[in-house]
Amino acid sequence: MLNKEQIKRLILERKLIEGYIKLETQLTPNGFDLTCGNIFEFNSCGCLDFSNSERVIPECRELIAQKKGPQDKHGWWNLAQGIYKIRTNEIVNLPKTLVALSFSRSSLLRMGAFTQHGVWDAGFCGRGEFILSVGNPKGIQLKQNCRIAQLIFLSTEETEGYKGIYNNI
Repeated sequence: MLNKEQIKRLILERKLIEGYIKLETQLTPNGFDLTCGNIFEFNSCGCLDFSNSERVIPECRELIAQKKGPQDKHGWWNLAQGIYKIRTNEIVNLPKTLVALSFSRSSLLRMGAFTQHGVWDAGFCGRGEFILSVGNPKGIQLKQNCRIAQLIFLSTEETEGYKGIYNNI
């Protein structure tokens, strides 16, 4: 697992992560905090099969954050209990020698919500997208650019790299 200094060096020298808000705040002892750029609600059914030839990604509608006052620079999302799709501000550029795993921040868990992630394969480049599940019956509020998930990096032997449809989204 990479530590803070190794991650920072890769960000500054090789653009491991781009589009971050404040590097020193988002770096953690063994990872990097991803921020919430967009939130979407699902509007249609998805389909998944073995070969992906019949895969259908559901349509989504972006939720617009609302400012609480005219002095506010950023708005808030008021999220009812349910399932949402998150898109990060950050663009992650994984070399073919790094794999990443992502986890909910503990502050989010304490509010009655969590994120669910897939593996970030070596060679993936793009913005992260993952699920936010709000279990709190009273809902939660998230401010634009909040730190929502932590990404950790694991070294691997060089591999062919990710070639899926989500590269460079």
